[in-house]
Amino acid sequence: MDNEKTFKTKTGFCHVLPDKIVLTRDGITGNITTVTVGDNISRILIIYGGLSIGLFYFAFDNYRNGQIVQSILFGLLGAYLVYGILNSISNSATPIIDRQKIKEVKLKKAIVGLTRSRFEVLFENDQGKIKKRLIMLPGSLTNGQGETEKAIKIMTEEKLITNRKSSDNQF
Repeated sequence: MDNEKTFKTKTGFCHVLPDKIVLTRDGITGNITTVTVGDNISRILIIYGGLSIGLFYFAFDNYRNGQIVQSILFGLLGAYLVYGILNSISNSATPIIDRQKIKEVKLKKAIVGLTRSRFEVLFENDQGKIKKRLIMLPGSLTNGQGETEKAIKIMTEEKLITNRKSSDNQF
């Protein structure tokens, strides 16, 4: 693996090889992710669906009892979960992405204090469907700035990032 380039992610490491991208999980966070999500996100989407049904039930029940504020709150939370489910249906948790099947790689920069930087990799899966794999980079408490710079350098050198301008130096 002489041509391997590696950078840290939120739950492990990303290995950029000449023919594929391999994501490995490491440590406590990676082990928890492996148990809860595995290589498929359908389980977590089903859990979110169950939670949203429960929230809509509480919204309806509170509305029947005349508690309008609570019913609006539960309804909005349920709608937010449904929105998240709909946005995540095309996501994938696959650990190996064939570089020939990659259509696009976008860098999404962090919003300080709210989000972390990430790569969105659009690729064609084995069934011919376009899927999105998120590669979450480390946060600010785990040297996020330095690791993000390293990751961007590797992805740029490998000519994978499609939305980055050469004059863009903010992370």
